[in-house]
Amino acid sequence: MKNIILIITDTFRYDSLAGRAARPVRTPELDRFAAERATAVEGFYTGSFPTIPHRTDVATGVLGWPHYGWQPIDVSSRNHVAALLRGTGYVSQLICDCPHLFNSRFQHGFDAAFQHRGQEADRHLLRLNDPIPEVVARDKTRLHPEFRGRTLVDIHRWVNRYPECEADTFPAKTGSTTIRWLEENSTADPFFLWVDFFDPHEPWDAPEYLVRRYDPDYDGPPMLHPNYGLAQAYTDAELHNLWAHYAAESELVDRWVGRVLQKLDDLQLWDNTIVAITSDHGMSIGEHARTGKSNISDSDQRYWPLYPELGHVPFLLAGGEVPRGQSLPIFAQPVDILPTLCELAGAAIDPPQPLEGQSFAGAVLGRTARHRDYAISGCHVRPVSGVPPRCASTPFVITERWGYAPVGAYGTPELYDLAADPLAEANVAADHPQVCRDLHALLLDHLAAHGASEEVMDLWRSAGCATGGGGSWAVDYD
Repeated sequence: MKNIILIITDTFRYDSLAGRAARPVRTPELDRFAAERATAVEGFYTGSFPTIPHRTDVATGVLGWPHYGWQPIDVSSRNHVAALLRGTGYVSQLICDCPHLFNSRFQHGFDAAFQHRGQEADRHLLRLNDPIPEVVARDKTRLHPEFRGRTLVDIHRWVNRYPECEADTFPAKTGSTTIRWLEENSTADPFFLWVDFFDPHEPWDAPEYLVRRYDPDYDGPPMLHPNYGLAQAYTDAELHNLWAHYAAESELVDRWVGRVLQKLDDLQLWDNTIVAITSDHGMSIGEHARTGKSNISDSDQRYWPLYPELGHVPFLLAGGEVPRGQSLPIFAQPVDILPTLCELAGAAIDPPQPLEGQSFAGAVLGRTARHRDYAISGCHVRPVSGVPPRCASTPFVITERWGYAPVGAYGTPELYDLAADPLAEANVAADHPQVCRDLHALLLDHLAAHGASEEVMDLWRSAGCATGGGGSWAVDYD
């Protein structure tokens, strides 16, 4: 059996790689990895949204969003990737700076688990002798959660102290820990290593000298954290600076993932190791007149479909017999990761709960031409009145040509020709009513195939909704 290394970053957009974006991000390490070492799965989309629902899909191979939202992994499923692999002879390690994995009990399946504390205002050590300064004005950032009247971004910088040096940033800390672990465990095969970089999740606190490369002329307060609401809260200069902080953080993640990959070269592990690199979701930074990944703003009453800047994420696979430099135009989703890695590594697991994911190893290795015919991203919703609550994150259906939101920003269905409009900017639903009906039927078939309850089927059975209902949906913080 081969070693397995799974590297998950948070909030890393698909179009951040390879200069695809209108505002290019520097990602030389991952671009080189894709071109020289890896197979890139180009149609990879998040399944269950956001952070913990996504990772639960990955770790269990079971689709979560029709059934549950943000909750501990052992409540969601009897499957856990590390425990399943232990049954076949693997040793396992979790290395992370994601502040939510330990709270959601992911570490319990691993032989060892290590977390760098402090991300996203995680208060591990107080320093109350120092005041908490306001870093970003309250009308420019997310307001909750609060501590002593200060917002998340203010608390984050207070807890961690601003990292003037790259070595003090979280990508550097997590990358360095991973490099050391590889040096100390490289001969202990087979091993399973899950590395979870929470960046480029906000607050975007890369050293300002990196930010200035993307925004050299800005002289206002740093825009470190989106408001999770209307983009019109920012001036054009502020919005560009918000993106510049995201770009700098993304470049920093690219650099430290690259150093981990370099260590695999040093240790000559590629022939006996399968490596997957992906992310959970992206981020809106002005697209669709919004900033953030979900709507928790009191001033924005729109629904937030999981448009491509959120749902479309990178997936790079390398090692063993995986072809180098291959661009694979197939659809795949997070529930497919577990069976695919096991097949490529030669690990025959026996899950207590049947896997719903499908291995795409055959497509990677050239044995089959296709995998999935479509992808669907969704977020668990708990309705009160039978319609999605106002501001909820709503599903998005993706086929080779189309992107479909059954409940669009203003409650009516939306359709996009993604072949010509990859960021879903021009709604053409009125011109293609039959396509909307066909894609809505596809959504319902998908939910039924995954055992959705009658309540969930009723919630999405009708396209659109006249007004927002009550209830809740899966967000980082209630």
